[in-house]
Amino acid sequence: MSPQSRVPWGLRYLTAPLISVVRGSDYMYAAREVAIETTPAGGYLDLFYVRAGFQKRFEQAEAPLTILLPSRLETGSRDSLTIRAFAEGYRQKSITLKLRGKIGDVKLDLAPLPNRLDNVASRYFAGRTAVLFLTTEALTFRLQEANDGYGIILTETAISEDARASVSEIKSPLIADSYSQQLGEDLMVKLVMVDDLSSLEVRSKQSYDAPRDLHIFSVNLVPSGSETDRVERATEALGRLSYDDVSECALAFDNALRKKLDPGHLARALRPSGDFTDRYLRAAMRRMGSLSPDGSIEFVDGTRLRPGSTIELELAMSKAAGARGFLAFLRSFVAGLESDGDDRVESLRSLLAPELRSNQFGEILSEARVAEAACLRTD
Repeated sequence: MSPQSRVPWGLRYLTAPLISVVRGSDYMYAAREVAIETTPAGGYLDLFYVRAGFQKRFEQAEAPLTILLPSRLETGSRDSLTIRAFAEGYRQKSITLKLRGKIGDVKLDLAPLPNRLDNVASRYFAGRTAVLFLTTEALTFRLQEANDGYGIILTETAISEDARASVSEIKSPLIADSYSQQLGEDLMVKLVMVDDLSSLEVRSKQSYDAPRDLHIFSVNLVPSGSETDRVERATEALGRLSYDDVSECALAFDNALRKKLDPGHLARALRPSGDFTDRYLRAAMRRMGSLSPDGSIEFVDGTRLRPGSTIELELAMSKAAGARGFLAFLRSFVAGLESDGDDRVESLRSLLAPELRSNQFGEILSEARVAEAACLRTD
């Protein structure tokens, strides 16, 4: 790790023989080895050789590393080596060594970043998309607009492996691609849009999930146009549903799907939380109640509620995960809104399990369809 240019001649060339008599010849004439390690192991290193305030050499490497430094005779009085270490999910750390002084091996302990992206959830319903970031601490963020989409910069934030996989699997008719990239101490999540950005409105909000001690930052992508039109389409789709959507073999599908989904995830997804899907879930619960012969809905715990009553509707929504037939009813609701098969699956996943990756939900959905098909064969 020596600069290409030699250090200017100086008095050290005259004093070097005398110093060598006292301290040994290696003190002035031998090159020096420095071992560099990081915790965690495998940190990335930037090495800067600086002489009199000017950078003379720059190298990049990965720890552990052993470098060879010039002898003291070939080192200027203002020569220094700056070592900057960094690793994904950790703060950067730097140290500067004065090359004329005593130099030993270097070990840099990197501190974890103060925040971590634990998971990413996504929702697509009725033409609108929301991406939810679940972090251990409240986020500081920046939204950068580019020609092809949006970059969401989460400052001083690391990413878990689950979140990394979830980002790559975000699906929506509005999003063509998505990926994450660690930029030093900041994390960028890039959303590549299908259409021109001028047709989208971006909204964001932050909330707190107290039971799980997680902070939620959501980015909503809303197509330009009337919100009333989207609500009317949903209302029309609900109006076309009938009692057959929650009877006989549809219940076999409903029961199988409920058994396979995580109860906690399902309860959180259907319980009102301020998301844009709340209004549609309430409307679906009310509509399903109106189609029942006695206007009531049975729950898996044996209770019955009448969603036609405002108070009982709120009670029903608080325990919507246990409403018999509701999952099958939402499947029919989605089918009336979306013509594309993939969009139907994504919409249903968004309502029932937004924190579940698409491939995992697809497997669960297939098993529920098998149960329904078996019921149909026995009829």
